[in-house]
Amino acid sequence: MRWLRRAALFLVLALIVASQIVYIDFSATVTVSYDVVIVGGTPGGIMAAVAASRASKGTARVLVLERTSHFGGLPANGLGATDIATQGATGGLFLEFVHRIKQHYIDKYGANSKQVRDCNNGYHFEPKVAHKVLGDFLREVKGAGVDVLLRRQFDAQPEYAHEEDGEVKVIRVLNRDTGLQEFYAGKYFIDATYEGDLIAAAKVPYFLGREGGSVYDNEIGAGKIYKYWDGPEAAGTTHEGDHTIQAYNYRLSLTKDPSLVYKIEKPVDYNPEEYASLVGDIITGYPNARPHIPGQPGGILRITNLVRVPNRKYDGNNQHLAFISTDLPEENWDYPESSWQQRDRFAARLRSYTLGLFYFAQNNETVPQWYRNQIKGWGLAKDEYQENGFFPRQIYVREARRMQGEYIFTSKDAWPVAEGQRPPIHKDSITSSHYALDSHAVRKREVGRVALDGFVSYKTAMPYTVPYGVIIPAKSSGIKNVFAPVPVSGSHIGFSTLRMEPCWMALGQAAGTAAALLLEKGGSVHDLDVKSLQTELLNQDAILIYIPRWWRLSKEELDKQQQELLKSG
Repeated sequence: MRWLRRAALFLVLALIVASQIVYIDFSATVTVSYDVVIVGGTPGGIMAAVAASRASKGTARVLVLERTSHFGGLPANGLGATDIATQGATGGLFLEFVHRIKQHYIDKYGANSKQVRDCNNGYHFEPKVAHKVLGDFLREVKGAGVDVLLRRQFDAQPEYAHEEDGEVKVIRVLNRDTGLQEFYAGKYFIDATYEGDLIAAAKVPYFLGREGGSVYDNEIGAGKIYKYWDGPEAAGTTHEGDHTIQAYNYRLSLTKDPSLVYKIEKPVDYNPEEYASLVGDIITGYPNARPHIPGQPGGILRITNLVRVPNRKYDGNNQHLAFISTDLPEENWDYPESSWQQRDRFAARLRSYTLGLFYFAQNNETVPQWYRNQIKGWGLAKDEYQENGFFPRQIYVREARRMQGEYIFTSKDAWPVAEGQRPPIHKDSITSSHYALDSHAVRKREVGRVALDGFVSYKTAMPYTVPYGVIIPAKSSGIKNVFAPVPVSGSHIGFSTLRMEPCWMALGQAAGTAAALLLEKGGSVHDLDVKSLQTELLNQDAILIYIPRWWRLSKEELDKQQQELLKSG
């Protein structure tokens, strides 16, 4: 009967919360009007603003609202190892961003410098450099109708978005500095949040969690799954759907350079018991592997995966070969639909957990001394996030709400239609992209399991195309003026490849360009002439379908080949 008591308690709490909702009379408020209102200063949001300004030749009034004190999302918060399987698969503003990164290192250190080599053609970078380059984009359009407001919090409840006749008219945000409410009207709105807060407030249906394997015709990697990394599925796999969310972490800026390192200190609420299982892993080797296998990662790589970025720093991510690393599965399941107060508590908990992991590995006496000696010199890079204790300001929200769009992207859209062939070609493609079907764990270590539930990766053979329908709500939602280039429409596994910053930037570019085109004639996002959008995107050097070694072609020949392939489907 315990579940009945819990259900009754939840019902009472829900009624109390509902009774306290204050419904705002939007007609009586002072509002500031824009043509395009973008919620989220992520790279996808920034590129949407830049694209809307450029496509309208500076005539569109565009607003970007960012909750934190810094725009730039994950690239400005540690994700410096760009997730893309084929360099050049995604073009347009993303490739412009990459070129600017490389040029920054050339200008500052010289064309033959180690920094330029380590930037990997601009695909690897320091967080502060990403923040600078993204800031340059915004500064260039600031005088062309684009405003950026920081520390503006948008909440996902319906009372924060006023809708009439299928159009969002006004949204309400909290100025976190003054504590006052502000109101912004727009002709078109773009949800560029990692969480999908605007689509939720606009009552656009969305997906959460993992679909079962049968939902999309035996979709690869769907549902509950235990899988050896880069190997076969294992016992416990059922492919049943559930409401779990893949784990979040912080992408750390790590170094062992004595002149740059900040030693990691013990967190206030440090609990060594959380990390006790790490000791057995260090002694016996990685899960599913015997100790001392040649090529087995050692040292700091036992607890974090590292990719070199310039200036003796590394992008530190979760180690996918480990049972315990910087991911914190399970505890983020409620995050997508939580209040910002709850999200901030989780962010603080994740920060403490992450610092505690490194402190434990470097200092706990149960950890073998030989291992502590291997990693004792590592720490945070003290030239990053100096106002935040050298720690990233933003968590890596890999997946939250996924909009139910006019098209639902699944793993089949990224998978070859036959061996040696391309994935399906979408005639309404708005970008090409390429990355593995890649999801992190949804559960912590379980007794008797050879892998973490949900931690899977399936390499995709070739770049794929992404249709326009994934960034607009399904017509059945009734919402006509909202784009969602970040919380895009896809299955859990389909979204797992779209969720990379290059693709998000390209989809943001498409959304901003589409909004600019609609401003000329008006109408629903569903009525847009996609051919005209594609033409404009090609003019902006976007890659709508990947042509191998496309950079050897003239722009005219490249555009012609892309258009012919898109026609043929």
